[in-house]
Amino acid sequence: MRNIYLIILLLLSVAAIAQTNPADSIIRKKYFTRSLNGTINIDGIPSEEAWNAVEWGGDFIQWQPSEGKPPSQPTSFKILYDEKYLYIAYRCHDAAPDSIVRRMDRRDQFPGDWVEINIDSYHDLRTAFSFTLSVSGVRSDELASNDGMNWDANWNPIWYAKTHVGVDGWTAEMKIPFSQLRYGNEVEKVWGLQINRRLFRKEERSYWQHIPQNSGVWVSRFGELHGLKNIPMHRQVEIAPYIITQADKYKKEPGNPFAKGFDTKLTAGLDGKLAVTNDLILDFTINPDFGQVEADPSQVRIDGFQNFFEERRPFFIESRNIFDYQLTGSEAGGDYDSDLLFYSRRIGSSPHGYPNVQNGEYVKHPQNTSILGAAKFSGKTKKGWSIGVLESVTQREMATIDYSSGRRKELVEPLTNYFVGRVQKDIKSGNTIIGGIFTAVNREKGLSDFLHRSAYSGGIDFVQFWKNRTWYLRSNIVFSQVQGTTQAILNTQTAFEHLFQRADAPEVSVDSNRTALSGMGGTIRFGKIGGLQGKHGQILRFETGLTLRSPGLELNDIGFLLTANQINHFTWVGAQWQRPFFIFRTARINYNHWSRWDYGGQFLYQAFNTNSHATFMNNWQTGTGLTWTAYEVSNTDLRGTASMRLPGSLSHNIYVVSDLRKKVAAEVSTFNRWGYDNTIVQNDVSIGIRYQPLNALQINLNTSYSYYRRRQDQFVDAISYNNTTRTIVGRVKQNTLRITGRLSYNITPDLTLQYYGQPFITRPLYDNFGYVSNPLAKNYDDRFHVFNPSEITFSNGSYKVDENGDGTPDYSFNKPDFNFVQFRSNLVVRWEYKPGSELYLVWSQGNTPDASADLDRSLPKSLFDHAFSNDRARNIFLIKCTYRFVR
Repeated sequence: MRNIYLIILLLLSVAAIAQTNPADSIIRKKYFTRSLNGTINIDGIPSEEAWNAVEWGGDFIQWQPSEGKPPSQPTSFKILYDEKYLYIAYRCHDAAPDSIVRRMDRRDQFPGDWVEINIDSYHDLRTAFSFTLSVSGVRSDELASNDGMNWDANWNPIWYAKTHVGVDGWTAEMKIPFSQLRYGNEVEKVWGLQINRRLFRKEERSYWQHIPQNSGVWVSRFGELHGLKNIPMHRQVEIAPYIITQADKYKKEPGNPFAKGFDTKLTAGLDGKLAVTNDLILDFTINPDFGQVEADPSQVRIDGFQNFFEERRPFFIESRNIFDYQLTGSEAGGDYDSDLLFYSRRIGSSPHGYPNVQNGEYVKHPQNTSILGAAKFSGKTKKGWSIGVLESVTQREMATIDYSSGRRKELVEPLTNYFVGRVQKDIKSGNTIIGGIFTAVNREKGLSDFLHRSAYSGGIDFVQFWKNRTWYLRSNIVFSQVQGTTQAILNTQTAFEHLFQRADAPEVSVDSNRTALSGMGGTIRFGKIGGLQGKHGQILRFETGLTLRSPGLELNDIGFLLTANQINHFTWVGAQWQRPFFIFRTARINYNHWSRWDYGGQFLYQAFNTNSHATFMNNWQTGTGLTWTAYEVSNTDLRGTASMRLPGSLSHNIYVVSDLRKKVAAEVSTFNRWGYDNTIVQNDVSIGIRYQPLNALQINLNTSYSYYRRRQDQFVDAISYNNTTRTIVGRVKQNTLRITGRLSYNITPDLTLQYYGQPFITRPLYDNFGYVSNPLAKNYDDRFHVFNPSEITFSNGSYKVDENGDGTPDYSFNKPDFNFVQFRSNLVVRWEYKPGSELYLVWSQGNTPDASADLDRSLPKSLFDHAFSNDRARNIFLIKCTYRFVR
C-alpha cells in the first residue's frame, strides 16, 4: 500500500509541474447567434425572415484530403435560438447537384453526403454532442468524450431536421431541444462549436474551425458560439412504457411437458430519463426486454479462454463511456483490449447453475437471468466532475424439474445486486484528469460452492497532457477482492484465469482454507499523439508502457479478465503521412514490440511487429503486417499442470479494400502463421462484398474460412496416474467456416427493414496423442512422449492407454473431436412513428443442432445440412411498441 501512495504523490507532482505550461495559443473562430424573433418552419428551406437576424457563417477549410486548402464546394450556416430550441440552417453549395449522393441507411450510419454540428455545451474542452444530418434525411447522433477519443453512437436524443435539394446544392434545417443538451446556469454562455461537411463523391471533409490532423485532439480545438443569453434551465423528463407480445415456435418433444412446440408471453416494462439537474441525468429501466437486439456472432475457442461479446442492449451501451475503465495497454493480442473493471454483459447473463437431473426427468431452465430493474445516474458538472453510478438487480432464477410423481424447483441463479460508481475530475481545462471507480457484486445465499458471495474492485486513474495535448502520461491502479465459501475461493484459485495449482509456480500456492482472494493491477503509459508535421503531413507518434496483473486479481463477477499473473511491457512507434503524396492519399507505418513475465520472474514472451497501411488516390485501401514471435512460454496451455514452452513463429497478414463509395465494394484479407519446424500452421482468409443497387438498399455478404493446426502441443486432458498428473496432448486440425449476410432497406429514414443471418461451423479433429514429459525443453520433440500403437487403443468413444505394457489399460480419456454447427438470424422492421417512440416487428431464429457425429463430410455440406434443419430450431416472433412521453 505504501508503494501505491508513493505513485500517487509522484503523479500529483507531475500534474503540478505541468500547470506551468504556457497558455493556450489556439486562434479560435467565433460565431455570434441571436434570439429568434418570429417563427421557423422546419422544412429544409431556410427562407423565413427570422433567419435574416444573423449572418451566414462559412470560410470552411479542407481537412481531407488536401488539408488547409479551400473546399471544392463551399458551406455556410446560421444559428438562432429561443427558450426551448437551438435552430441551425445549412447551405451546402454544389455546382453539380445531380452528383449529390443521397444514400439512405438506418440511424447512426452516416450515409452519402452529410453535414454535422458538434456542440461543447459544457465548454469543458473534452465533451461534445454531435448531430449529423445526411442529404437523404438520415439522422445520426453521438456523444464525444475524452477530447474525441471516445464516441458513443448509442446516445439517441430527440431532435428534428429536414433537407431539400435544389439547383445550387442542398439545404437543411434542424432544431435541437435544449433539454437534450447539458449546460451550466451562466446568464451569457459560451459553447464550443464545430461544423463539418462530407462531400461523398470526392471523400472530402471540410471544417469550419480548422483542427490540424497532427494535433491528435478534437473538442479542445473547437471554435466558439457566442450570444446565448438567458436560456432557461430545462430539466429533461422522458417516460417510455413498452409492451411486448412474443410467440416461440420449436419442435415438440413427446413426453416433455415443457416442450409443447409453441409458447406465448405478454410482458411490459418502463424506461425513463429524469434530469436531476441540468447536467446530471437519471436513466432507469423496469423489467427491461431486449428482444429486438441483434444476436451475438457464434464463437468457439479450444484454448481455454472465455469468449468476449460486445454489449448490444441499449440501456447499457448509452453513456457507457463514463463507466469505461480498462486495464490495458498496447499489448500483444487484441484479446487484452477486453480487460475491463465493468463488463455489462455480466448483468442478465445465463444462469450459473444447472439442476441435478435423473433419467426420465424433464427440465425447464431459464436461458437468461431476468433483470428486475436498473438505474444509471450520469453526467458532467460545469466544474469538471464526471459522475456515473449504475445499480442493477437481477432476479432469483429457479429451474423447474418434472418427474413421475410431481415437480420440484432448484435454484440456478441467486438474487444479485450489481453496483458501479465512476468519477473523474478535470483540472486546468482537462489537461489533468484524476478519477476513480468502485464496483460491487453481492449475492444472496445459494450456489455457494462456486459463486462468490461478494466481489469488489476499484481503482484510481490519472492523465496528464502537455503541449496542446500532444504529449501524455496515463496511469491507473486497480484492486479486487472476492469473498465466499472455502470451496468457492478454492475454485477461483484453480480456475483458468489463476491456476495457483501449477507445480512450477513459486509465486503462488493453493490454500484450501481461504475465504477471500485479493489482487491488484495497473498500467502506466507515456506517449505522443501529435506534434509538428513535415511537407506531406508526416508526424511521428509513439507509446510505451507497462501493465501489471497480480496472481490474485479477479474481475469476472462484473468485469472481464482473461488471465492474471502477468507483467507486460509494450512499445509502439508510428509514422503517419496525412496529406496526399505520390500515389497515396494517406499512409502510415508502425513498429511494435512486446515482452511479458509472470510474478515468479519467468520470462514468457517476446515478439516484434511491423505493419503498414495506405489509402490510394482512388480511395482503395491496403495494409500488411509481419510479426516475429521470438520466444513464448504459456502458463495456461496445459490448464495448470505446468508451464510449457511454445514454438516461435512468423505471422503475416494483408488486406485490400476497394473504394467504399462505389455501389459494389469488396474486401479481401488473409492471415498466415508458421511455427518453426512446421509446429504450427494457421491460414485464415476472409472475403466481403457490399452491394448497393439503390440508395435505400444495401446488401452485405462476408465469408471467412480458417485452418489451424498444432503439431503436438494441443491440450486434451489431465489425468492422475501413479501419483502424478499425465497431461495429454495431441495434434489438432481445426477447420472453421463462417458466412454472414446482412440486408438493410430504408423505406423512409424512420422506417427500416434489417436482416442479419450467420451460419457457422467449426470442427477440431485430434490424433497423434501423447503426454507432456519435459514442458520447457528447448527442443520441441523433447517436450512430449508420443504414444506408440501398442500403448493406445480406441473403443466405444474413448482412448485407452497402457503405459506399462501389461495388457491392462492404466487410464483413458474421451475422444475430443467435435463438430459444432450453429445458425443465428434476425429480421427486424423498425418504425420510429414519432420522435423517440418506436414499433418493432422481429423474427429471430436460433439453431444449434446435434452435429457432433458428422465428422467425415466436407465442412460446407455438414454446415448447410444441419444449420437449416428443424430438429432444434427455435423461431421467435415478437412485437414491441414503445411510446415516449416528453416534458
